Amino acid sequence: QVQLVESGGGLVQAGGSLRLSCVASGRTSSSYAMGWFRQVPGKERAFVAAITRGGGSTYYADSVKGRFTISRDNGKNTVYLQMNSLKPEDTALYYCAAKRGSTTAIYYRDLDYDYWGQGTQVTVSA
Repeated sequence: QVQLVESGGGLVQAGGSLRLSCVASGRTSSSYAMGWFRQVPGKERAFVAAITRGGGSTYYADSVKGRFTISRDNGKNTVYLQMNSLKPEDTALYYCAAKRGSTTAIYYRDLDYDYWGQGTQVTVSA
């Protein structure tokens, strides 16, 4: 069992940056592949980025590639999402998720994940 708590969301102007954090407790985060998803009202939750247990591989949605960076610090049980060049269409509730998997596995479907945080709101103004 692992508990996930996101932070770092807020209001930012278009072109600005934010860094989201997700702290895992209960079990060491190095046992889990991690991902970030986002959701806007009336739409399904969408994949944003994912990272393997050790952090050696990452994967991004096309819409954020080149602007967002996922990383992790297993010593701090924390996963980060650095978001640069933000656009109004990035406005959403951002969730982190954890999946107990193999060392090299990476997951981009929300149904693959076992644990979810409560989300942190990101709002980008035009």
